[in-house]
Amino acid sequence: MQKTWQASLKIWGDLRSSVALSKHTTLAVGGKARWYFKAKDKEALQQVLSIIPLNIHVLPLGRGSNLLVSDAGFDGVVLDLGCLQTIAWKNGRLLAEAGCRMSKLAQNAASHGRTGLEFMATVPGDLGGGVAMNAGAFGQQVSDALYAIEILHRDGKNETLTREQLSMQYRYTDLPKDCVVVSACFDLSEKDVESVRMRMRDMRHQRSQTQPLAWPNCGSVFKNPDGDYAARLIEAAGLKGEQIGDAQISEVHANFIVNHGSAKAQDVFALMTLAQQAVKQKFRVDLKPEVRILGELNGD
Repeated sequence: MQKTWQASLKIWGDLRSSVALSKHTTLAVGGKARWYFKAKDKEALQQVLSIIPLNIHVLPLGRGSNLLVSDAGFDGVVLDLGCLQTIAWKNGRLLAEAGCRMSKLAQNAASHGRTGLEFMATVPGDLGGGVAMNAGAFGQQVSDALYAIEILHRDGKNETLTREQLSMQYRYTDLPKDCVVVSACFDLSEKDVESVRMRMRDMRHQRSQTQPLAWPNCGSVFKNPDGDYAARLIEAAGLKGEQIGDAQISEVHANFIVNHGSAKAQDVFALMTLAQQAVKQKFRVDLKPEVRILGELNGD
């Protein structure tokens, strides 16, 4: 009898079904993934991409720091990228795999006296997601220092793409459809180790003073409009501290929504819709989500 694709995946790693994604996202909300796969290594990940039928959706997942999963969950395969942890230096450039924490990458660059990734010390996600959304903070972003990335396509074939091929903009990277980012290479300038570390410490201190780190959250909910800040607009619209269920627009930073324990994705989305409507009505500004929304949600 022919093997099912699920049985084939189990050769290459750990495949589980009906896994709560609320335990795999920093906001701690969302329903279950139909399947959750943790690959043994990069080769295994490459193999399974060629095995999973094309009509089955796949979701590469690191720490889930910029993700709002619907309460209905995800009817596909979540690919845990935790096996991709290598960091190395090659020809003067920093090469890192997609499962590496961005904070770890920032520390590694600093210890080698290289500047350009200090902001990553304040970003809670993994590198793959950081590349996919061109993450940034404190005037820096991934595209400033990125040299090239390696991706895997759904047929398992790999490809190297340079920064110029990715059309990177503010919180946007033009990636091929359904690809998985597996590594990134950075071209960094030399700088005194202690001055780089000092800048990282300053960034972390400022973040701790201005962001609601004590509660589960997904990071910045909306992109900043040109010449303004989403947090300022939401606060000026009188919504700081607004709460629906256990979800709340943070009293510390209005562009954060926090989970006070048992929030639902629908509660979070309702607050997002409320903020968009209020800012549109008061300032004629359309707030665009920075958080990635997975699944069906509505503002009713």
